[in-house]
Amino acid sequence: MPAITIRNLSDETHRALKLLATLHGRSTEAEVRRILDEAVRPRTGLGSALARIGQELGGVDDLELNLQRDRTPIEPATFE
Repeated sequence: MPAITIRNLSDETHRALKLLATLHGRSTEAEVRRILDEAVRPRTGLGSALARIGQELGGVDDLELNLQRDRTPIEPATFE
């Protein structure tokens, strides 16, 4: 497994990492791994997640969706 060494880390940053690790119940090394993983992992939003789920379920290409917009004018709201 690859390893890296980070030199010239400020004392303040090191203390902050140690504190975060303690708060999350991890070692400092595990906390740094978590931070790095989250920083470089591609992020997917809700739309992308829903699209992926739809694709996994076969998509909607084969479904016949007869969606037509209702063009009936909307009555304005009255506040009387």
